[in-house]
Order: sequence, then structure tokens, then C-alpha cells
Amino acid sequence: MHANRTEKDNLGPIDIPKDAAWGSQTQRALENFPITGVSIGHYPNLIVGLASVKKACAQANGDLGTVSLDKAKIIIEVCDDIIAGAHHDQFVVDVMQGGAGTSTNMNANEVIANLGLKKLGAKYGDYHKLHPNDDVNRSQSTNDVYPTAIRIAVLARIPPLVDAMYALAGSFGQKACEFDHVMKVGRTQLQDAVPMSLGAEFRGFCTTVTEDVDRLSELSKLLTEVNLGGTAIGTRINSPEGFGEAAVKHLSKITGEPLALAGDLIEASSDLGAFVMFSSTLKRVAIKLSKICNDLRLMSSGPRAGIGEIILPPVQAGSSIMPGKVNPVIPEVVNQVCYQAIGNDLTVTMAAEAGQFQLNAMEPVIIHKVLETMGSLTNVMNVLRIRCVDGIAADEKRCQDLLDNSLVHVTGLAPLIGYDAAAKLAKHALAHGVSLQSAAGSILTQDQAKVALNQFANLTEEASQ
Repeated sequence: MHANRTEKDNLGPIDIPKDAAWGSQTQRALENFPITGVSIGHYPNLIVGLASVKKACAQANGDLGTVSLDKAKIIIEVCDDIIAGAHHDQFVVDVMQGGAGTSTNMNANEVIANLGLKKLGAKYGDYHKLHPNDDVNRSQSTNDVYPTAIRIAVLARIPPLVDAMYALAGSFGQKACEFDHVMKVGRTQLQDAVPMSLGAEFRGFCTTVTEDVDRLSELSKLLTEVNLGGTAIGTRINSPEGFGEAAVKHLSKITGEPLALAGDLIEASSDLGAFVMFSSTLKRVAIKLSKICNDLRLMSSGPRAGIGEIILPPVQAGSSIMPGKVNPVIPEVVNQVCYQAIGNDLTVTMAAEAGQFQLNAMEPVIIHKVLETMGSLTNVMNVLRIRCVDGIAADEKRCQDLLDNSLVHVTGLAPLIGYDAAAKLAKHALAHGVSLQSAAGSILTQDQAKVALNQFANLTEEASQ
């Protein structure tokens, strides 16, 4: 059996694993919320965000004399260890929890206090020497710590996401240059439309991915406004004058983010509109990314009985029963991640709407879903680039054969011989299974046929320029 220690709080005694750095409130949360199996420690940026907030508050408390300099120093040292990646396994409460993040905040308070006690040579739980609430949480409330920490966590996840977007766009751009000379059928509503180059199609993918980088960067600015120092519901109760300003200044230096104290702390403690807008932009990224992967799957379909214009790199066997079959598994997994992101955005929307009066108790599910989406999108875009896009090849012969056998050149002919004559030509060619060139001589006047044949000779060259 594992050895335990017993701690007492206002609800009574409770057993805690002897070597665990957490305390009674964390232990109660473990027992109360066995929900997802995903601990807050699953999101390192969230833990670093919490430790950064606690460090900034310890610095501000030390500046203002509300915590002794010796205690502030110990708290800062522990927070530095956590920011560097240590002790994340002690952040064990489920990411999905009631209480507006109180369990998360108490998990941080208790871990920091106990690790500080260890540095002092004291035992875990010897809180009269360093207390989770009186010292680590001094001048703070979950109401301002948690909203600030989750903003720090999201801001830290943006650069990897943006890097993945730029890298994927770059890969599409390289393929665009590689495929510029390959002419193919452009399609609307799954029907043949007009000639285009395969390079132009891939260049469109590049632009689609790139343009949302600016949107994310713009919306990230909304997350730099924090309510730290507002304590309970933004009233600043139990917070000394100047604490919020000092804490935010320290936090900006710790994180490297241009943080600012909200002008209206009551509003900032209850409104989650910034997360709604940010999540919506993540959804936009997901929708567009999924559409691109739909196109890749269609363009590679077949390979002989479908469109087959491009060849995706084979990464694994496609069937346990059909030998030689290779499936577009990478675009498929991207689609699924994108569907999840779209669903997560709805969750964020409903959770933000569910706020009541001066607090929104649903913040835990919001940060869970936003960080989940950011992590999954980052990972899947890297997988799409490395294991799919970088290895895509064009089937040039297939593209040319489809183009030659299509009726798409008739569009460019319409201004020269008239829409009705062009439509008649296309209808005849389709009905008799012949090319436009072959149909021109039998269905058009001599002058129209001459114009048509000259135009057909020039269209492909013009489309490639």
C-alpha cells in the first residue's frame, strides 16, 4: 500500500499520497472531478501560465510588503522551476471541473507552497511556514488568476500554430511553382468549367492558409488585456493599492507579452468575448484547411477510375482485404481534426454565453477546447506538410488527357462565335462523344470553325501564362 499523509481543512481531514506536492483542495478535486482523464498538466502552457502569474504576484507582494521578501523569494524560485518545466506532474486536477477554475488555482497554490516548504527544509503540509492561500495566493483570487493564466497559455500557443501555417503555406507554394506548367480542367460544382494550371490551384491553397495568419495575430491582441489584481469579481478586495499595476508589469516581463491591465475589471472578470472571437478564427482556419483536404482527396481519387490528377505519397496500406489499395489517410485525419475544431468552437460559444452576473464558471471547458484545437491544428498541419504535401506528384499525362477530352475550351470561344453557337458546339460534342475540334467542322459555319480551331490552338498557351 502507498503511504499517505493526512491534511485537515474546513471540510475535515483527508488522506493525500505522502510524496505528492499537492494538498487537501487538490485531493478533493481529484475525487470530485474524475471526468476526462486529461489533467491540467496535459497542457504545459497552462501550467507555465499559472506559474508566471504566481511569480508576478509574489514579486508585486514583495514590492508592496504584503508578503515578506524571504517568502516571496521562495515562491519565485519554485515558480521559476515550474516555468522551466519541472514538477508539471504535480498539476493533477482534471481540466474539466466546476468552480470556475478554483481547483486549478488551488492545485497551483498547494504545489508551489509545498515545493517551497521543501526548499526550506520543512515537510509537506507544514503551512504555518508557507501557506497556499495566505502567502502564495496573497492579493489574488481565482477570479483574476485563472482568466489571466489561460490568456497567457493561449498567447504562448500562437507562435507554434503560426509557424505550422507558414510552413504548410510554403510547401503549397513550392508545389505551385513545380506544377505551373501542368494544365488541367478547372471545375465548379464538380463539373468541368475552364482550363487552369495545377500550379494556380496549389497557389490558391497557399494563399488560403497564409491569409489567416494575420487574423490570428490581430485577435491575439485582445488576449493581452488581463484582470490581474481585480481579485473577486473585479472589486480589488483584499488587494493593496497598486498591486494590479505592479503584478501586470512583472507578468509582462516574465512572459514577454505586451500585457495591459483592463480598464474595467468588473467587465473583464465576466466577459469572455476575446475567446469567442479567437476560437471562431480557429474554426475558420479549420474549415478552410478541411476544404483543401477535400480537394486533395478528390484530385487524387482513383487512381484509374477517378480523377487521378495528383498522386499522394503512399504512407501505409489502405486495406486489410484489398491488396495494393492506398488511401488518402493524411487528408482524412486533417478533416477529422477540423471537424473537432468546429465542434470545439460551438462549445466555446455556448460556454461564453453561459456566464451569469459577475463571473463565468465555464472557463475550464473554454481553455480546454481552445488549447486542444490549437494543439491539434498545429500538429496536423505539420503532418499534412511533411507526410503529404511535400511528396505530392502530378500525373501530367492524366491531366492532359482529361483536358483534351473535356469541353472546357468552349468557354473561351463564346465571345468569338457567340454563346449560342458555343453551347451548340459543346452539346454536339458531348452527345456524340467527340472532341470540340472534331465537332467544330460539322456543327459550325466555315468561318466559325476557323475561328474555333485557331482559338483552341491558343487557349492552353494563354492559360499557362
